[in-house]
Amino acid sequence: MTSEARFSKLHERHAELESIIKNETNRPNPDQLMLNDLKIKKLRIKEEMERLKV
Repeated sequence: MTSEARFSKLHERHAELESIIKNETNRPNPDQLMLNDLKIKKLRIKEEMERLKV
């Protein structure tokens, strides 16, 4: 897989996680443990995307 393809997949996954986080946050009783896990995953993806940009 090329770095461009990898970046594209990571970008898609990042956007997907953002949507899931937004939906969970809008629920009456959001699951904080799940939100924390999702945010950590999203941050790791963002960090990997930054490494691929260089």
